[in-house]
Amino acid sequence: MKNKFSPYVPRLATLKSKKKLSDYVTLFRFEQDNGRPLAHSPGQFIQVSIFGIGEAPFSITSPPIREHHYFEIAVRKIGSVTTALHNLKPGDKIGVRGPYGSSFPMQKFIGKDMLFIAGGLGFIPLRSVLNYMIRHRDEYGKIMLLVGTRNPKERIFIDQLEEMSKREDIKVLETVDVPDETWKGNVGVITTLLPKITIEPENTYVAMVGPPIMYKFVIAECKKMGISEDKIFVSLERRMKCGLGKCGHCQINGLSCCVDGPVFCYTDIASLEEAI
Repeated sequence: MKNKFSPYVPRLATLKSKKKLSDYVTLFRFEQDNGRPLAHSPGQFIQVSIFGIGEAPFSITSPPIREHHYFEIAVRKIGSVTTALHNLKPGDKIGVRGPYGSSFPMQKFIGKDMLFIAGGLGFIPLRSVLNYMIRHRDEYGKIMLLVGTRNPKERIFIDQLEEMSKREDIKVLETVDVPDETWKGNVGVITTLLPKITIEPENTYVAMVGPPIMYKFVIAECKKMGISEDKIFVSLERRMKCGLGKCGHCQINGLSCCVDGPVFCYTDIASLEEAI
């Protein structure tokens, strides 16, 4: 019998819990009603349907763990779909399509040092990669995490950042653009953190997620530090519509971010002015 499954038809998932991370960002934990794990790779995204409202793409922030059937997304309340998502209560249903897109090359990272650079909400997808590496800590070298946010109130996953900063095998540095009276750390754009770390360029890979304007300057600084372009991986946060490369909504020249990305090696997009 021919398989009638359509990639355009969402699967049901149930909200298990939610946790407020900041004034506008909430962490949601779901389980699929079919009892199966999401089976994603770090860096991929899903399309989430709020019935009667619409559908939107969200990065998966939880690591792929076979024995855990839940998956997590962290969402900023900014539009109709995200507002409806924030209004959900445990037990409510959503629709899920995916996971879609490319992922960070975890096999390439084995045995290498990792430099994570997260700007704004960029820590959301990078958290999936980072938590996977922490779970398999002996497979990877040094781990360095640089996080930049606009102001202290917009920081997310604060508990995890503080916990990681106490570990001897992970270096965590944060900065804010605009401090308040509570902030005692670094002030400035995220590139101001790069001089504070020591790397071995030939053994270091970069995983970077943030606003596009950040990439141009951070990539230039990474290259000055001796990191080659083929060791720099970025995620392009273009708005995906179908997730299948059909609608052209997220195209950059001949590339579809939802299929060819969202994770790209910098060498594959360096010549595309629209990308970086």
